[in-house]
Amino acid sequence: MLRKYLKHITVSIFCLTLTVPTVTFAIELDEAARTIPLDGNGKTIVLTPEQVKRGKRLFNSSCSTCHTGGITKTNPNVGLDSEALSNATPVRDNIVSLVDYMKNPTTYDGLESIAEIHPSIISADIFPKMRSLTDDDMYAIAGHILLQPKVLAEKWGGGKIYY
Repeated sequence: MLRKYLKHITVSIFCLTLTVPTVTFAIELDEAARTIPLDGNGKTIVLTPEQVKRGKRLFNSSCSTCHTGGITKTNPNVGLDSEALSNATPVRDNIVSLVDYMKNPTTYDGLESIAEIHPSIISADIFPKMRSLTDDDMYAIAGHILLQPKVLAEKWGGGKIYY
């Protein structure tokens, strides 16, 4: 009797899982949300939905080991949030400057190269993940970084209270 009862429960649970509609967690971003700064002269660009997806995927595979949620695990004082990027020297709050940083990273004050300790194109021999990144890939990653404050607000770069 117990075996028959358990079989009935299993079948009921299986049927229940088949009839529950799937939940979509994808966020549809409008054009205004996908508009981000291109350079320091005030030009902007609108990321395509494909660039948004690609940027997220590439960031997660290449950068998130140290920058989960927009923080910097090796230096919690400097994150990828809008304020930190705009206060860096040179500013890193636009696509062009972030791509430049990925090619040739410097300290927050811009005085010294940190290519030997931070993944970059010029140190791709040390950091294999950087070997295959193209300019388009870095553009998409930079777009992802700049888009996150619009999507996650204070959570992006907010630290361990959120992650």
